[in-house]
Amino acid sequence: MQNQQLHLFSIYPCVIMNSSSIYILVFVQLWLLSLPCRESVCIPSERETLLKFKNNLNDPSNRLWSWNPNNTNCCHWYGVLCHNVTSHLLQLHLNSAFYEKSQFGGEISPCLADLKHLNYLDLSGNGFLGEGMSIPSFLGTMTSLTHLNLSLTGFRGKIPPQIGNLSNLVYLDLRYVAYGTVPSQIGNLSKLRYLDLSDNYFEGNQLEGTIPTSLGNLCNLRVIDLSYLKLNQQVNELLEILAPCISHGLTTLAVRSSRLSGNLTDHIGAFKNIERLDFFNNSIGGALPRSFGKLSSFRHLDLSINKFSGNPFESLRSLSKLSSLHIGGNLFHGVVKEDDLANFTSLMGFVASGNSFTLKVGPKWLPNFQLTYLEVTSWQLGPSFPLWIQSQNKLNYVGLSNTGIFDSIPTQMWEALSQVLYLNLSRNHIHGEIGTTLKNPISIPTIDLSSNHLCGKLPYLSSDVLGLDLSSNSFSESMNDFLCNDQDKPMQLQFLNLASNNLSGEIPDCWMNWTSLVDVNLQSNHFVGNLPQSMGSLADLQSLQIRNNTLSGIFPTSVKKNNQLISLDLGENNLSGTIPTWVGEKLLNVKILRLRSNRFGGHIPNEICQMSHLQVLDLAQNNLSGNIPSCFSNLSAMTLKNQSTDPRIYSQVQYGKYYSSMQSIVSVLLWLKGRGDEYGNILGLVTSIDLSSNKLLGEIPREITYLNGLNFLNMSHNQLIGHIPQGIGNMRSLQSIDFSRNQLSGEIPPTIANLSFLSMLDLSYNHLKGNIPTGTQLQTFDASSFIGNNLCGPPLPINCSSNGKTHSYEGSHGHGVNWFFVSMTIGFIVGFWIVIAPLLICRSWRYAYFHFLDHVWFKLQSFRSGVFLPKLCKCSSTNG
Repeated sequence: MQNQQLHLFSIYPCVIMNSSSIYILVFVQLWLLSLPCRESVCIPSERETLLKFKNNLNDPSNRLWSWNPNNTNCCHWYGVLCHNVTSHLLQLHLNSAFYEKSQFGGEISPCLADLKHLNYLDLSGNGFLGEGMSIPSFLGTMTSLTHLNLSLTGFRGKIPPQIGNLSNLVYLDLRYVAYGTVPSQIGNLSKLRYLDLSDNYFEGNQLEGTIPTSLGNLCNLRVIDLSYLKLNQQVNELLEILAPCISHGLTTLAVRSSRLSGNLTDHIGAFKNIERLDFFNNSIGGALPRSFGKLSSFRHLDLSINKFSGNPFESLRSLSKLSSLHIGGNLFHGVVKEDDLANFTSLMGFVASGNSFTLKVGPKWLPNFQLTYLEVTSWQLGPSFPLWIQSQNKLNYVGLSNTGIFDSIPTQMWEALSQVLYLNLSRNHIHGEIGTTLKNPISIPTIDLSSNHLCGKLPYLSSDVLGLDLSSNSFSESMNDFLCNDQDKPMQLQFLNLASNNLSGEIPDCWMNWTSLVDVNLQSNHFVGNLPQSMGSLADLQSLQIRNNTLSGIFPTSVKKNNQLISLDLGENNLSGTIPTWVGEKLLNVKILRLRSNRFGGHIPNEICQMSHLQVLDLAQNNLSGNIPSCFSNLSAMTLKNQSTDPRIYSQVQYGKYYSSMQSIVSVLLWLKGRGDEYGNILGLVTSIDLSSNKLLGEIPREITYLNGLNFLNMSHNQLIGHIPQGIGNMRSLQSIDFSRNQLSGEIPPTIANLSFLSMLDLSYNHLKGNIPTGTQLQTFDASSFIGNNLCGPPLPINCSSNGKTHSYEGSHGHGVNWFFVSMTIGFIVGFWIVIAPLLICRSWRYAYFHFLDHVWFKLQSFRSGVFLPKLCKCSSTNG
């Protein structure tokens, strides 16, 4: 009966709502209520159409179990909605939840066009036909459709122009299903109110990468989303297309990341009723036009990551309905005063970081807004702590990084921020101690106070804190009180960064109280001793960085239990002993293994070859000996076939909505191309093996050349012998090779010239001989890359002789014996003493010699002064 009432207006479309018609309507409703409940029974022909449609689908999760011939009433089938009076099939809701097991696949059968009364079709989130298949053109014959959603359905082709025949369409969603041309026929959909073409990659269309002018005919359009396209279009060209017919009714215009350029002019002023404008991540520049201030309906404005300049508040200050304002990542600048923000009474979200603003307000200023989200990184708010923050009692996100604060944090500020979920005060000059301020009842889940001047002991922590970054401060003493303090509740902390402080002593053995930890960074402190056994209780630990301390003892056995580790950095310590075989047997998920600059000895265990996820192996600057394992070819993550395409390596710290803002992206210091750099956002793309500065023996195993995804290879400063493997030319991803300071012999393999990405090469100081292979890369390297060998040819200044003889070339930095310089030195010494020795022995010879020098000097002086004296005169001076 309820459905009968819902369809009342579709049955009586022409009822005019005057007083008499209201009585009629009430009478009809009472009459319908008095009728026995009528159940829709589907029309047999439409049931058969649905069964044919099902036969062409793949349904791995059996969502269409109710679609079977034994269940004759198709109006009760999953996703089907019929008209309660006519029983015609009106709607098909077959959208998926976007995960593979629930998705429909297969083919959309043309028989679907036989459903002449169908007005609503939602197939979104499925995987029809696979890559490269286009949207079926027969959909253009289903002219009764008012709602069509094909977003994320797996189609990849041109939008069929037949779509323009669907003249009754009100809603059209074609996200992520097409490329090529935006058909001008879309301009025929005169009733369209919602159009979403986002997440597509249009190029080569009628207007050479621009939106067709026919879209300007869609006068009923209220929402249009053109985000993530390749438009290469001037922003005002787009606005000129939309303005004449659409501007008066359009409420939402989204063009995110679509390569819009040019300056925004007063064309925007034509969109009088616009409520949401999203130009995020384009190349739009210039100052905001004055007409912005007349768009009084604005509620959501996103101009982030563009090239806008000037002071935007001159145009925005009158927009009293704004609830969300995002203008970060531009070239905006200027002083923002109290009056500029006075009308923002509805503002809840304010993101304006990455500009050059100075907030100049009085010490007692109280804003007219109540924010929930505040991000003003790189504003000038200091030097005092901005006390107006205390008035914002609805905040759940606060970003005040790099805001020029030279102050301590007022005690009452912690109480005012007690409801905040994420607090970032990093990169300021905040000083003082924080003691018990982070203890209950203060329970901010995520706190970033890194890069300040905080000092004293580490603070006591609430059990509700999930992420804490106190790195790059001046905290000192032991971390015993911080770690071993008795807690009423289990600690929930997942992310802990105490790097670059002055913490000292042994690492306490209290980690059993912190079992939720996923990411621990204690690097660059003054810790001594070995890792405590309780660290093995961190079953979820994925990233452990303790480099650059003074740890000693053997490889920490506690790590054996941390089998979820993806990054282990124990570099720059004093650890000794051997690398245990269980490292390769237990730590099978590790992608980064960094043991650089310790005192490890013995052989490299073959078990490391079982670490198939390993992308970075750094064992440099130890005392390792023996042969390089030939099984390195099993490190499959260093092959092109198994390489990750994600540039970042995450420790999956999932603490609430804002977890990604804490640096849960793993970052590691790597020495590549001869210098040390911190790698984080692109670490997932780096593959490296560094075995340099050890005592390794034997040959370079030819199996290592199977690692065709390896970027950086350093085996320098060892005692390796034999030839450079002939297959090195197969390692086409190599960007850097360093085999210097070994005892390699033979010729340089010609295949090395195939390495087109090679930008750093050092083969110096070996026993290599012969021609340097000719290639596009090799001759561009400095001669120092080849010195200390018996090589010839460019870039060395030694020509290869026709009889095959070669010469040793040491260059200016060589350490070999160059006999030319030796003989020259000996000759100089012998000649010097032949002249000097007689003068030292015989006084009369010495007097005659110096008298001769005086005579020559006098002659020279006479010539310089222009006077020639034919006869020497004796000096009258007694000192002559």
